[in-house]
Amino acid sequence: MTRPSRTVSHFAKGHGAENDFIVLPDPHGRLTLPPAEVTRLCDRRAGIGADGILRAVRCTAEPEASAMAGEAQWFMDYRNADGSKGAMCGNGLRVMARYLVDTGLCPPGTLTVATRAGTRQAHVPRRSPDFEGDVSVRMGRPRLPGPDRITVTVAGRRWSALHVDMGNPHAVVFVDDLAHAGDLATAPTVEPADAYPQGVTVEFVIPRGPGHLALRVYERGVGETRACGTGACAAVAAAVLRHGTRPATASYTVDVPGGRLRIELSADGSMDLTGPAEIVAHGTTALTSVAASRHAVAGR
Repeated sequence: MTRPSRTVSHFAKGHGAENDFIVLPDPHGRLTLPPAEVTRLCDRRAGIGADGILRAVRCTAEPEASAMAGEAQWFMDYRNADGSKGAMCGNGLRVMARYLVDTGLCPPGTLTVATRAGTRQAHVPRRSPDFEGDVSVRMGRPRLPGPDRITVTVAGRRWSALHVDMGNPHAVVFVDDLAHAGDLATAPTVEPADAYPQGVTVEFVIPRGPGHLALRVYERGVGETRACGTGACAAVAAAVLRHGTRPATASYTVDVPGGRLRIELSADGSMDLTGPAEIVAHGTTALTSVAASRHAVAGR
């Protein structure tokens, strides 16, 4: 039986278009993250403050990722601010890739990172006078798994929504004005109630011209965030479907409250997400560790 204890651990704080994260380096898989501890760290008054936590652990030290160790060296253990586990996070993956390169754990260029949604490739350019900090991630192809007839209700308004899966579930609605989403202080109502048993992220989208969208997002397990990488990709997928045919442009600009993201569509339908990813602070914090016997098992 393992005995939890408190230990001082390093952390970094980063953001992608102001979607912010705590990065916890844990190469040997020695940290545990109970939901209560995640919420404590993400609390913006009593903790460090963030939309979520990215635990960077080697695939060989993490049972969830061991099957991907032949493809990727590092696993992104993503936790939402409410302590729940997330399968995929586009901005989070870009921030983690930026951290791995900045700290010398990976060289600049293309690196493969394992997630609960599978492996993803990130590209972090070598720093130069012309490099502004943008990081790209190959997000894969969106899926439209249904069900149909999804509706979203918020602030007294109701819309039809499209279910888009980007490794995590999204309900995308097109609105006439982003203000119609209200203050998003509480989660929108999504029906039918059993459509998303694990919860759903909701995007409110307006077109701003050919290849140009703007959105607000309510992320499951977090609330309204300043940006959402998978949400931006889901919005583009919904816009392409709404258009009826593949658009003449294969590039989309997506404006979010925290900045701007760019999405490139490949001929096979896969998407590349590009945008700012910066590490803004480093520090130490008290975290839970586990007994050494578990370390040895996890490292096999």
